[in-house]
Amino acid sequence: MGLLDHSTNNIIIDAALTDTGRKFLARNDGSFSIVKFALSDDEVDYTTIKKFGRQVGRERIAKLTPVTEAQTDSDLGIKFKLLSNSNPVISRMAKLQVTSLASASSFLSMTRGQLTRANTRTVAVEQAVTAGTVDVEFVDNSFTVIMNDRFTTIPDKTPSGRTPTGAVTYQIAREAGRKTSTGGGKLQFVLATRSMTDEAFEVYGNYGNKSCITSYVTVIGNASGNTVNIPLQIEKT
Repeated sequence: MGLLDHSTNNIIIDAALTDTGRKFLARNDGSFSIVKFALSDDEVDYTTIKKFGRQVGRERIAKLTPVTEAQTDSDLGIKFKLLSNSNPVISRMAKLQVTSLASASSFLSMTRGQLTRANTRTVAVEQAVTAGTVDVEFVDNSFTVIMNDRFTTIPDKTPSGRTPTGAVTYQIAREAGRKTSTGGGKLQFVLATRSMTDEAFEVYGNYGNKSCITSYVTVIGNASGNTVNIPLQIEKT
């Protein structure tokens, strides 16, 4: 759903059903019912407020921010969800950070899985806040993990679904008692490479280096909505 607010002070609502919504509507059995909704500010550039100040920045955002059309792809429609919180004085939001990457590299480096034994890495992600503690309403007790299953998998987990782009999703709960010193959620899982042929590297390999495939693993906190993308390089051995 897109909200268009122009100089006429009129608000035009442009709503579009997702594929799932159209399926329910096509049943014509009363199962189509909107019971909840989410809002986002994907188009907003908040550096405008830092540049022009709070009052002028808000006015510039309201008048000059372009609003994209409503998306039918639910994976593209809302990237940055708006959150509600009962604490009126919250001053800092936690963010997700990866703690398993080597300091000398921004990539999680792996080699391709062999037919008998997959190459594995332990991935650790946690909520971090610069000062104080993570607000209790935003503590992530479960996470959504998204990856391209052509290249990687989580051996001890079963995928919960698949995105329209072909990536698989996993729903993983935070382990009991696993929290950071500031009260944030912590997630740890084992990532394994698939067995891939030389042909797969020829098709999906990097431009100029067909011995390496670059992919990404995305981790989303289900309570906070925070997202972190983990770049992954798989090398042919």
